[in-house]
Amino acid sequence: MSMTLERWHLFVRGVVQGVGFRPFVYALARRHGLVGHVGNTSAGVFIEVEGPRAALSTFEAALRAQPPTLAMIDAVDVTALAPRGDVAFVIVESEAQAAAGTPISPDICICDDCVRELFDPANRRYRYPFINCTNCGPRFTITKDVPYDRRLTTMAAFSLCADCAREYGDPGDRRFHAQPNACALCGPRVWFEAAPFVVDPPPREAGRLLESHSAALAAAQTLLRAGQILAVKGIGGFHLACDATNPDAVRLLRERKGRVDKPFALMVRDHDAARRIARIDAQESHLLISRERPIVLVRSQESNLAAAVAPGNRYVGLMLPYTPLHYLLLDGLDTPLVMTSGNRSDEPICTANDDARRTLAVLCDGFLMHDRDIHVWCDDSVVRVFRDHELPVRRSRGYAPFPIKLAGAHPPVLAVGGELKATFCLTRDGYAFMSQHIGDMETLETQHAFERAVEHFVGLFHATPALIACDAHPGYLSSQWAARYARQRGVPLVKVQHHHAHIVACLAEHGRPAGENVIGISFDGTGYGADGAIWGGEVMLANCAGFERVAHLAYVPLPGGDAAVKRPYRAALAHLRAAGIAWSDDLPCVRDCPPAERRVLAQQLARNINCVPTSSMGRLFDAVAALIGVRQTVTYEAQAAIEMESLCDAAADGAYAFAVSGADIDPAPMLRAIVADLARETPVATIATRAHRAVAAMIAQVCERERARTAVNTVALSGGVFQNVTLLALAVERLEAARFEVLWHAKVPPNDGGLALGQAVIARAEPLRFT
Repeated sequence: MSMTLERWHLFVRGVVQGVGFRPFVYALARRHGLVGHVGNTSAGVFIEVEGPRAALSTFEAALRAQPPTLAMIDAVDVTALAPRGDVAFVIVESEAQAAAGTPISPDICICDDCVRELFDPANRRYRYPFINCTNCGPRFTITKDVPYDRRLTTMAAFSLCADCAREYGDPGDRRFHAQPNACALCGPRVWFEAAPFVVDPPPREAGRLLESHSAALAAAQTLLRAGQILAVKGIGGFHLACDATNPDAVRLLRERKGRVDKPFALMVRDHDAARRIARIDAQESHLLISRERPIVLVRSQESNLAAAVAPGNRYVGLMLPYTPLHYLLLDGLDTPLVMTSGNRSDEPICTANDDARRTLAVLCDGFLMHDRDIHVWCDDSVVRVFRDHELPVRRSRGYAPFPIKLAGAHPPVLAVGGELKATFCLTRDGYAFMSQHIGDMETLETQHAFERAVEHFVGLFHATPALIACDAHPGYLSSQWAARYARQRGVPLVKVQHHHAHIVACLAEHGRPAGENVIGISFDGTGYGADGAIWGGEVMLANCAGFERVAHLAYVPLPGGDAAVKRPYRAALAHLRAAGIAWSDDLPCVRDCPPAERRVLAQQLARNINCVPTSSMGRLFDAVAALIGVRQTVTYEAQAAIEMESLCDAAADGAYAFAVSGADIDPAPMLRAIVADLARETPVATIATRAHRAVAAMIAQVCERERARTAVNTVALSGGVFQNVTLLALAVERLEAARFEVLWHAKVPPNDGGLALGQAVIARAEPLRFT
């Protein structure tokens, strides 16, 4: 008796390109004895399978339940078709659709299988710096358009040799349809250039490729051992590298790059090397070896690192190699490497060889170059760990452009973020595509890079913005750019309050409904307030459509505005005056302020001249750090607060308190108690700990008051201050003890790097009315 055959058409949406999805479907269909085909479109993956109903049902169930590791399936649409009598299952040509778009995979670190082959003398890719397979390698940074096929990537310049082509076409091979597939005979090559460098690299000579790779790596290692600076072209741009145990090399890199104190990230050869530098818990270990391979901020310990790697900081940023070139560079080196972005300070990371030669030649002594073009730059991601989950500080390589899933479909929105830590967000079909980290919008080069990245996303995801969202601050360069962009395209511009956007970003990553109210705690350094003041210590009753400001830090006049950001002693003096505390010479912030400047500040504050009112929690942390002598001037954002957090000691006793009355949250009682503790010569670590506990207790106090008033029981914590895991832990502990549901960030940064997500969601929800 013949068996009845059916044919099903399945269309799969989600992150299903660049993740080995078609080879997975091919193998799955063959395993279940089905015929038909699979292919990519610009909108997803289409599948037609034919066979007995039971086999089709089993196939569909396995497709949904056991997709490739890197895939994220959002929907599978199934339609019945008439059987066609196919005799095999095949992968067919991709189909481009002009108006369609689909998520693509971030760049993924080299897999264990490829690492084994990289160091296997019997393997034909032995020590080949660009080894990859279906499960690893570049994706986002080489992709020009979708569908994700080699012809639409920067690998189109390299024609597959016979052996690589055979692997690419063999369903049983790990490199079946691996778009970046290559070997030493047909793929990219690496070379070394010393200063004065060679503008035109040596010509390709097939018989010398492996030798040239080996010689290039040896020359690069020799330079590093000599205490010099190496520019290394990676997967998303150049790094500047040096021996992290050589004080002279680290000092030289700081001098050349103009980076005074900001900590450098390190790349270490393996997990054991990481443990020699830092105390690493299980979740930190998991992140270090994860496929994203971010920089993980971990607690440092006694080691032979140069002191200038992370001055004044108990944390160090570590990452493991994530490309074969990195593995080869560290092989044979016994020391960790500083691995910092290859750029001048405040400029985008270099990606093109010629640009690197022009820009980095004054910063380095040699280049480790390659000829695989980087279509899109992508800096390293930075994360901390909180409660066994990621707390993103910078979301970029390994994560971008992996989308945040949004509820419902709306016309595309482009949200441009803020001024610092610039990222943007483009929405389409229920996805929020967050850009890679771009940088601070203070230089023309960064603004141009921002424009290029927007153009790439709009083209890649085939999403023409119907609405533009920006920060309400009229002076932000990102807001000015958004206004021009909207005007040129004739689309509406929505201006979004900064701290509301922070809270909504947190709600969006947790998938909360647009109309759900929460108590939002939005603490950061600077944000334009609805009353024209500088906000930053805000308590809101908020949802995705609106907010009510229910409490905030008491306003303090900040003398000199931005000048006080770089000189925390100014914030300290302003807070002391507001609290009615005399500027005694025995207080560190008073002692370290030059007398002439102190007289000017006193007059400014007395007459309210060039003073900007602020409710900023970031500035209060600066003030406390300066008051107790931790840091009087800063050379990078949040330096004073970061160094104060490093001092905290869980074994210390006691806590300070705020005065909460009506809408005002007054830190004066805490400041008076700190001054008293200084007079008693209380250890600085104890004072820092008590200050953190005071902020956490205040958060719980105001949230309990708002719950009593509104019956809202969910609290969302956002803003750059909540990068401070000591404060975050204390606040969550207090809130959970009071039986609140607490939301914090795990997918996008709490700092301004997550701002665009909140802006986009608010713009989409604007027709709703806040209740």
